[in-house]
Amino acid sequence: MRHGKKFNHLGRQQGHRRALLKNLSIALIEHKRINTTLAKAKALRIHLEPLVTKSKTNSTHSRRVVFRYLQNKFAVQELFDVISAKIADRPGGYLRIIKTGFRKGDGAEMAMIEFVDFNDVFTNEKGGEETSSKKSRRSRRGKKAAAATTETVVENVEGDDPELAKADD
Repeated sequence: MRHGKKFNHLGRQQGHRRALLKNLSIALIEHKRINTTLAKAKALRIHLEPLVTKSKTNSTHSRRVVFRYLQNKFAVQELFDVISAKIADRPGGYLRIIKTGFRKGDGAEMAMIEFVDFNDVFTNEKGGEETSSKKSRRSRRGKKAAAATTETVVENVEGDDPELAKADD
């Protein structure tokens, strides 16, 4: 029965589960994206998001609290310096889990877990910012031609062409 079972035990004893989540957290902080099973990814999100929230306040106490969970000074430094700078204005939901299919060997459901602000592809599409969208040749050629004519007009003005100087006055 699952009475009082508030989180997934992942089929491990308490010490082994803590070590697993600690190692997954360090790997995710270091690489910004990892592939694992869906159950481990969901457990990792529950474990790591409070630590990322704690990293928003850069104080000695919060660094010591996070270090108690991670026990890796390089991961703590990366979390407080690089990651907290990018997520400073985000109110929560720092991690994204994307299902990637099933593992061939045992059929376990796999997932990719990543920091939301470190994936430029998803953030640009969802933010509505237009990056390099495909355009027809005509529109690109038209912009180049307009830019070229602007450059020639500027060159002529600088060259003191009398006809262009009269047009400017």
